[in-house]
Amino acid sequence: MANSIRRTCIAALLAFSAALALAPGAQAATDDKIIVSGASGQLGALTVKELLARGVPAKNLILVSRTPDSLAEYAKMGAATRFGDFSKPESLPAAYAGGTRMLLISIGGGAGPRPAAHQRAIDAAIKAGVKQIAYTSWVAISKGDTSGISTDHVATEEILKKSGVAYTILRNSIYMDGLVNQAAKVYSDGRVTLPASEVKFGYVTREDCAAAAAAVLTKPGHDNKIYDITGPELVGQREIADAVTAVTGKKIEVVPAAPNAPAPRSFGGPSLSVTSTAVADLTGRPAQSLRTLLAANKDKVTGGK
Repeated sequence: MANSIRRTCIAALLAFSAALALAPGAQAATDDKIIVSGASGQLGALTVKELLARGVPAKNLILVSRTPDSLAEYAKMGAATRFGDFSKPESLPAAYAGGTRMLLISIGGGAGPRPAAHQRAIDAAIKAGVKQIAYTSWVAISKGDTSGISTDHVATEEILKKSGVAYTILRNSIYMDGLVNQAAKVYSDGRVTLPASEVKFGYVTREDCAAAAAAVLTKPGHDNKIYDITGPELVGQREIADAVTAVTGKKIEVVPAAPNAPAPRSFGGPSLSVTSTAVADLTGRPAQSLRTLLAANKDKVTGGK
């Protein structure tokens, strides 16, 4: 009886080891030290969790932040948590030391012009021996937009392409997460107004952006590639109304805008009307739809009703 139990346990351990060896990212987990620059931000934190879920040992993670103390839970797991600030380039060599792959999450304001700040990070990473840099860019560029927010991303993409390092550009769409609050208002109002000339966007969740980033850092074949990271559908007011109705059971009225009503404020134009299959192609799982997101956040949408 004891021998039988022992044989069963050994067989289970061997099966687990084989599955782990075949898991996505198993090779990278063995060979690479992965830097997440901006690890304490929302996207950075989700990417760290995705990397761990893909089998990357914590000891193979280099988590860089202006607030490394906020990463204490990962330090306890064995990850290196380091201070790095693009506005203090002298901090970057030590921050990136030993890294071989890097996720460069694009920064906001506060560190000088963004392309120059990004270049400091890219230069420091290359000097540290990083062989691949994945950069979070902006999906509108894929439709030729070079204005507004696209300007800095276009410049950074060019810096990366000319740097000589292997690059992977992740052109992320607008985060879908913000639609949860909008859906809550729609639920409360019971109606949406449909603009006469609406532009629909390919919103994507942060979770899917993080999963895509983790995939390109842990699997081969992504050197010098560009991916549009979007949700599975174009979303406008009617799609929001339909999703709220489907998730909550409350019928949402769709009302056409008055003929002379001013156009609503919009975050972007037609260059954001982009969808792709990249999330599914990279991660092996479909990108989250708006309905899926709202179902996961139903209490927020309905106020707990």
